[in-house]
Amino acid sequence: MRRRTRAYVGVIAAAALLASAACSSPSASDSASTAAAGDRTIRPVEGCGVKSWTNPKDLSPNRAPARCLPGSPPPRPLAEPRELTIATGTLSAEYVAPLQVALDKGEFKKEGLDVTLKVLPTPDALPLLAKGDIDALWAAPEAAVMNGVKGGFDIKWVAGNFSPDPKSKSGLWVRLQEGESANRVAMAGRRLGTMIGKGSVIAYPMEQALEKHGGGLADIQYQQLGSADVLTALQNGGVDSAWLLDPVWRKVDGKGGYAFLGGQPRGEPLGGMLYGRTLLQDDVDAGVALMRAYIRTVNSYFTSDYKQDASFVTYLAELLEAEESILESTPPLRMDWEIRSGTTTRLQAAYEAQGVAEGSPLPESRTVDRRLYEEAVGHQP
Repeated sequence: MRRRTRAYVGVIAAAALLASAACSSPSASDSASTAAAGDRTIRPVEGCGVKSWTNPKDLSPNRAPARCLPGSPPPRPLAEPRELTIATGTLSAEYVAPLQVALDKGEFKKEGLDVTLKVLPTPDALPLLAKGDIDALWAAPEAAVMNGVKGGFDIKWVAGNFSPDPKSKSGLWVRLQEGESANRVAMAGRRLGTMIGKGSVIAYPMEQALEKHGGGLADIQYQQLGSADVLTALQNGGVDSAWLLDPVWRKVDGKGGYAFLGGQPRGEPLGGMLYGRTLLQDDVDAGVALMRAYIRTVNSYFTSDYKQDASFVTYLAELLEAEESILESTPPLRMDWEIRSGTTTRLQAAYEAQGVAEGSPLPESRTVDRRLYEEAVGHQP
């Protein structure tokens, strides 16, 4: 059984992060790997055509995510095998499923990558990523990440993870008080249970939901909880509201006394893969190979209706150690490796509203690098 580790991401840790790591990493094993992503030759990729890339400026909620044919992009095994470690806050959430499936189905191995998934809270992972002690982080561009980059960490968001299905109610849930309804909730002063606390990417969509209910990011109280404790705290009254992910929200959906106030914007991933200097500069070949394996896994196993396959749902439930009945009762995530324009700008504005942003906002050129997934699918910018 895999241990489920509490994922603590606090901006309080940012100061320690800034002082704890230098941005050094091992050298690549061949000269081609040292070419920065912008200096590399982009070639057409079999099975990845015009639908394998979409304009990042397209923010429409009903936009179709990029896709290649199943099995694409095809593997291009590295000349020398690499051992890579990807840190993640949990192994049980559905948004981690592409990594779990890629590992289980041997998609990483096809690229010559020996990948280890390591459960590690983001504050602990950031300095390790900056130093090259781990190679990638499956998380999000949270306030701690932004503050770390401002302090000198060479870390960028290089691939998205998912956006919600229109039928999903993953997001902000509240226990209704007497006289309240889903259309009228007084959120000011309420206690919010969350795995992250202040500085999480949920600040951006949460701000939109709170504005409709007489509250703001600075008007609520945050209670940081372990991933297994958020729902329990909401149910037993330990907190007044909580951010519930797929498929956890199904446990309160339709029950009296609870209301869904809003969730992640449709068509806009808010997390995914973060790389440090190792895969951004020193070993770009491995960085692109990892991207190929991830994208191929999405194209091969996570179609728009992947939950219509009962055997695959059973497989996912076993892999994620989740309840199959709950997993199949929620709509599929829209797995999406692309990053929309302006997302980190909007996130930083929300962090500033929470009072957890340090210094001036970073331009997108300092926070995002789309070139690795573009190379993986053969898109010429």
